Amino acid sequence: MYDILRGDYLEALRVGGTLIWYYYICKREVWLMAHNIVSDQDDPNIDIGRFMHENSYKRKKKEISIGGIKVDVLDKKDGYLMIGEIKKSSKFIESSKMQLAYYLLELKRNGLEGRGVLMFPQERKRETIELTDELIEELEGAEKDIMEICNRPYPPKPNKINMCKNCAYAEFCWS
Repeated sequence: MYDILRGDYLEALRVGGTLIWYYYICKREVWLMAHNIVSDQDDPNIDIGRFMHENSYKRKKKEISIGGIKVDVLDKKDGYLMIGEIKKSSKFIESSKMQLAYYLLELKRNGLEGRGVLMFPQERKRETIELTDELIEELEGAEKDIMEICNRPYPPKPNKINMCKNCAYAEFCWS
């Protein structure tokens, strides 16, 4: 893939959980992330997310890499791998479900069976996710669409959505 901003070829892009999460929220952000355009790392929402990730579920194994994915929590229950994804809130639950389902799909592609749980520590809420044929089909379509978005020479035009007010890329899109 050719990066117009850098004037060279990008390394082979690998769709991961983060790109899946953003795909269901903002396709422009998918392009920006894939082209290594870093968001405002001093954004308070990023700091809150890091803090929650580091300080929630301390007794569980966290930040485990399995193949090309990085899961927040890993456990074994009833003969299955149980992977958990920690989120600040359930506000973007659909994108969170798809991210976790993608992790389950990657496990399946590597011969492992798993189940997932979304964890919202501030809300004291959990939601179990199991991979279905419908989710697999949707995720495979999302992977293809993400690759198409990332291969464009320019990002999609900004589209004002509710997330924009808390987005670490807001200055990039709306300045």
